[in-house]
Amino acid sequence: MADAAESVTQRDIIAKLLDEHGRTYASEAGIPLADKPSPLYRLLVLTTLLSVRISSDIAVAAARELSKAGWRTARAMRESTWQQRVDALGRAHYVRYDESTARHLGEGAELTITAYGGDLRRMRRAADGDVSELQRLLRRFPRIGPVGARIFCREVQDVWPEFRPFFDDRALTAAARLGLPTTPADLARSAPSGAVALLAAALIRHERANRAGKSAEAG
Repeated sequence: MADAAESVTQRDIIAKLLDEHGRTYASEAGIPLADKPSPLYRLLVLTTLLSVRISSDIAVAAARELSKAGWRTARAMRESTWQQRVDALGRAHYVRYDESTARHLGEGAELTITAYGGDLRRMRRAADGDVSELQRLLRRFPRIGPVGARIFCREVQDVWPEFRPFFDDRALTAAARLGLPTTPADLARSAPSGAVALLAAALIRHERANRAGKSAEAG
């Protein structure tokens, strides 16, 4: 009976967590994530934008602006000029990093084309189900470091299930605070069907909100 009660409690916690924080960066940026070249590339662009110290809301807005400009594939991005990219980032208020990010987006598009023929599904095949290798390949792209690689893996896991479950240390810390399972496999089993990436995103957002609350109290 105790196990059943605990299970119900955890389901309630997860339901509330998903209701309050269950959204991915890709969904916010209007990316209908699928195992296709364009949405995967748009996720890579979004990851690049999120990989600097800037508000995630601004990074998401910048991703939307770049998509609105028509640069939804690596080849389209490569055909844009540096100044056009700077201007698009400026319209989204992606300032301070706009010039360097515009350059890195161009370089990343070139790498996507030369290494993978413009199709990141080839990167998926190259990683061969090894999430550490996938993160290594992602870090080859300009600006994307360990944090960015984790963002991409977290967001893509329901589309590339061989890399699932992906819950990083921050997500596992949040799970522990909430009394949820603290191993990736057990957490994934607790998630509703098809919502592992949503749960991982919700845990990260919860942990961020928790830290923000503590900072406000300290201030």
